[in-house]
Amino acid sequence: MITTNPLTWISPTTMHSLGWALLHFLWQGTALAALAAATMALCRRSSARHVVAVGALLLMLLAPIATFFYVQPHSGVADARNAPSFAAEVRAITRRAAATSGTIQTSRIAPSLDAFPWLVEGWLLGVAFFSLRTAGGFVLLERERRKRSSVVSERVLEICYNLQDQLGIRRAIRYCECKWLQAPAVVGWFRPIVFLPVTALTGLSEEQLQLVIAHELAHIRRFDPFVNVFQVCVETLLFYHPAVWWLNKKIRAEREHCCDEMAVDLCGNAVEYARALTLMEEWRSAPVFAMAANRGPLTERILRVLGLKTFGAGMRGIGLATSLLCLGTALIAGNTLLGIAHPKSVRAGFFLQSEPSSQNVATPRPEPQSKPSSKPSAGQSARSESSPSASSYIDGMKAAGLGDLSVDELIALKTQDVTPEYVHEMQKEGVSPDAHKLIAMRVQDVTPEYIREFHEAGLQPDDDHLIALRVQGADAKYYSAIKQAGIDPDVDHLISMKVQGVTPEYVREMRAAGLAANADQIISLKVQDVTPEYLKNMHDLGIDLNGNSAVSMRVQDVTPEYVKEMRGLGLKLSANELISMRVQDVTPQYVHEMQSLGLQPSTNELVSMRVQDVTPEYVKALQAAGFKVGVNDIIRAKVQDVTPEFIERARQHGFQNLTLDKLIRLRELGILDSKADI
Repeated sequence: MITTNPLTWISPTTMHSLGWALLHFLWQGTALAALAAATMALCRRSSARHVVAVGALLLMLLAPIATFFYVQPHSGVADARNAPSFAAEVRAITRRAAATSGTIQTSRIAPSLDAFPWLVEGWLLGVAFFSLRTAGGFVLLERERRKRSSVVSERVLEICYNLQDQLGIRRAIRYCECKWLQAPAVVGWFRPIVFLPVTALTGLSEEQLQLVIAHELAHIRRFDPFVNVFQVCVETLLFYHPAVWWLNKKIRAEREHCCDEMAVDLCGNAVEYARALTLMEEWRSAPVFAMAANRGPLTERILRVLGLKTFGAGMRGIGLATSLLCLGTALIAGNTLLGIAHPKSVRAGFFLQSEPSSQNVATPRPEPQSKPSSKPSAGQSARSESSPSASSYIDGMKAAGLGDLSVDELIALKTQDVTPEYVHEMQKEGVSPDAHKLIAMRVQDVTPEYIREFHEAGLQPDDDHLIALRVQGADAKYYSAIKQAGIDPDVDHLISMKVQGVTPEYVREMRAAGLAANADQIISLKVQDVTPEYLKNMHDLGIDLNGNSAVSMRVQDVTPEYVKEMRGLGLKLSANELISMRVQDVTPQYVHEMQSLGLQPSTNELVSMRVQDVTPEYVKALQAAGFKVGVNDIIRAKVQDVTPEFIERARQHGFQNLTLDKLIRLRELGILDSKADI
């Protein structure tokens, strides 16, 4: 017989149990995410929040598995393979259940269960799609690793091994140089590989490079690659629930915070690490399956590294209250779903029972009716007195557009003094929040007058923005003052400006110093402590800055004193040149030593010399060997690893009066290399 079931290879019983498990996870996942959010809000350390989040993700994976076995039918179930179809089975059960008890209307439930095969089929298609996506990502990553990676230099390898020893990592780790990434990253589980891109090797100072390598090694020490694979698996299986994606995002963010802390604790220079993060954010690009040092929100990571207060810290109270409300809502939804799935007369497994006999059918016994009493009892009197007020509050909330409120929502609204009048006033101002947001707004004292003042000032914040503005202490007067100072921020910018302590006076002083910055730039300037005095000093030195260049110069610690010293050495540098030289740690002492050796390198040559680690001692050694070379020749010799020892080896073989070009050619061909070198 031809069946209409699209998945005939799955038995009806298994289909039924799997469908209920997927449905139950909707409230289970929400409840677990809310519980995790509340617990993380109480944790101060990133490592504790990471453990809580990973534990919650593990429970999310176990919840549908446990539910699947819980709803499985027990003994007494007919052989499902003999059932003609799932829909026919449900209809037969419905008839038997209706005959057994007239109080349970299972006919309302049965038609919806016909959708279970389509629900399971959709889930399997989603799992297949995300599995192919994951497999394709890993294949692409492996192909790039094989084709476009090479071994790092000995100098970098020595840095990596020293950091590995300091962290106490005994595992075999490979270090590769690559061009297909823009920031260091870790790939692999049992035999991890640390990729160091060319941009990082040439664009970061040695101290900054140590910090970002320590960050990647911290991932390996914490076994984060294994946790990352577990996250990908859970995302693949439970892709349909937003709570899974939210929790995975939190895990990845807290993971980066933990590794940031370990890197700074090991190397001890938070400011340099913040500068490295800023640079790598500009190069940001990394595969989703690799863990790169430039992952995560830049501003929050820099604030954490520098020990400053973050925006999330001020929202902890609201996050905790919202989490508890979500937890209560999820539990109520779960209780409702359990009531539908597990009625008293019909188990969730929908047992295929035999037709009940007349002896097994219990006739409901009528309740004895008491005689009417002329005087109401104490309980009846209390109920009659309380019902009018409760009814008027509920009716008032319904009239305000808040119908179908649960008991918990009504209690919370009443406790926080959310009245129908308050709701009507908020609606007049164009705000129509739900019950949860109304509670949060009432807790934060968001009044209709507060909203009206913003509207009169020309700003239209939504529900979430109003709560955040109130938490940060931003009002319409602050917004108007910022506008008068010359900046017209939107709501997000206004919140960030208040968080970072941007005052109208600061904006006016920056504009008076000649900097016409927008809202984004003024926030970055305040974060990096760019003061009007700093701009004035740079302007007096002939360097005119815009918002971006001022932030970059401050991040790289380009001070007026540094500019003056460079000017004293005959170098008139632009803002970009100053930033490049400071990134590569080109100091006035370094320039002076090179000039004292008879060299007059340009800005680009100084940067290249510093990138290639050309030291004054190296130049002295070349000159002592009889080479009168220029800056470009010195850089070429260093790139080709023409060392004083190599020059001496050439002379020991009888080569005299060699030019630098010939030495470089000998080095390239490996003519003088010993067997040990080969």
